[in-house]
Amino acid sequence: MAVHFIGLDVHCSFTEMAVVNSAGGLTRRQRCSTTIPALLAALAAIRRPRHLTFEEGPMAGWLYRNLQDSVDELVVCDARRNHLVAKDSDKDDPIDAEKLAQLLRGGYLKSVHQSGSLDRAIFKQHVGLYHDCVRDRVRIANLTLAQFRRFGVFASTPDLVDVEQRPALLERLPHKRLLRADVRLLCEAFDAQLQREDQMRRALIVYARQEAMIGRFMQVPGIGWVRAATFFVYIDTPWRFGSKQRLWKYAGLGLERTHSGAGPTHVHVAQYANRRLRGALLGAAKTAVRMGDNAFFNQYQHWTQEEGIAPRNAARNVARSLAATLWGMWKNESDYRPQESLRGGKTADTRAALS
Repeated sequence: MAVHFIGLDVHCSFTEMAVVNSAGGLTRRQRCSTTIPALLAALAAIRRPRHLTFEEGPMAGWLYRNLQDSVDELVVCDARRNHLVAKDSDKDDPIDAEKLAQLLRGGYLKSVHQSGSLDRAIFKQHVGLYHDCVRDRVRIANLTLAQFRRFGVFASTPDLVDVEQRPALLERLPHKRLLRADVRLLCEAFDAQLQREDQMRRALIVYARQEAMIGRFMQVPGIGWVRAATFFVYIDTPWRFGSKQRLWKYAGLGLERTHSGAGPTHVHVAQYANRRLRGALLGAAKTAVRMGDNAFFNQYQHWTQEEGIAPRNAARNVARSLAATLWGMWKNESDYRPQESLRGGKTADTRAALS
């Protein structure tokens, strides 16, 4: 039975399709509009079994949800992992589509997880937009504070939040109309961004309350609504990871080893990771340590005081433990139970945190 491997090079207005057979021969090229009816019609013209691939991008989730039932296998591939092969030699859109099909045929593509639920995808986008909103608020605050510092006025973010303090800050600036007008505009932009952030946070909490697992995550020290929702939407399902080591690498907390010939082995933290998830877990670890009197604080104390690990590395170890605990709770659909005390110079197994 002939198997057909289909590669799509997707653009906003059109999509290039290339089909290769089991022997690697090109059997079809086609350009169609990037609409679901047009793509479904193009796929229907190819006999089964048919395997489809396209690269991860802004439209990947939309295409995945609408095309997955029309093929025997759908792989949304990691463009970063295959671009050196796919872009070798000549390059244009039809060639890119054919090379994707050839890579799919050879089994060289790394799949990127996609959520099959539209509601989950929308919630994930909202959480991502909230993080972007926080980043923009911090950027505007830093820009405003820098403007004050240029004229010897030193302030902090709480001073900007406190509207009553602003007239005193403005009065310390040189009496130049343009300067004060610019600073007032920056302060207004900060207020507007702060209001948008508050609105998005409220909406995030409303939708987070509808997910029972997010409520369970809230039982863990250092985990609040935003961090719980961030872990929930970016992991999507605990079954996508075969081990906690893979989870740690995805979250930017795991270690990678490089070695060549007779040279030394270098160990470093995984560089290509989900930065928002990494930030949420590291932030949760630092909060849990500051809270004190919990299993993660005990771990931190053990690593820093008894084993002599640097505080930064100890905090990363706590973040790994937090991630493994949340992951285990999700797989077992269980509540959080504090870990047992450290024994024998080793931390308690993560499974002890589960009920």
